[in-house]
Amino acid sequence: MASQTSTPLEYSTHQNEMTILGFWIFLGAEIVLFATLFAGYFVLENGVADGPTLKDILMMKDVLIETFLLLTSSFTMGLALHQMRQNNLKGMLIFTVITLLLGAGFMYMEINEFIHYVHEGVTMQTSAFGSALFTLLGTHGVHVTLGIGWVILLIIQLVRRGITPVTSRKFFIVSLYWHFLDVIWIFIFTFVYLKGALM
Repeated sequence: MASQTSTPLEYSTHQNEMTILGFWIFLGAEIVLFATLFAGYFVLENGVADGPTLKDILMMKDVLIETFLLLTSSFTMGLALHQMRQNNLKGMLIFTVITLLLGAGFMYMEINEFIHYVHEGVTMQTSAFGSALFTLLGTHGVHVTLGIGWVILLIIQLVRRGITPVTSRKFFIVSLYWHFLDVIWIFIFTFVYLKGALM
């Protein structure tokens, strides 16, 4: 009996365990995808042709705000997961909505960043650097956008069905996805922005 009560709800059935394991495998494939994009960027980052470099166009203040928003959203997602494990639907929904707002704020800032780069003369057609930069940042941004849509759909399910083994499994999986995107952003911040600012 003690072992049953200590098992998180999202792991409470064999189906849930297998689904979560499958998602970990999916994240492994995502790591390969982003590793390939990073490798491509590192190879092409100096291929600026006649266009500007990242240091010429970088808005470090905005990047720091983006980083703060996304990392804070990871924290609030963790709080939402904690509330789920406490069987507190209201608290879970509150922290999940805050996570969504922070994620939306991040995407707003990133879109403005892309617009700024285009105005400064960097597009996917400008140079190999521009192509690699937009591909890497854009792929991450698409993932965040999909995550926002995924979380919205889960909120609807939670409101309708409450915290169940199925909704808890789905929420746990989306929280893994969200934290994964934050880890990828830390690598982007360190090896793209910070490195570009110091070059």
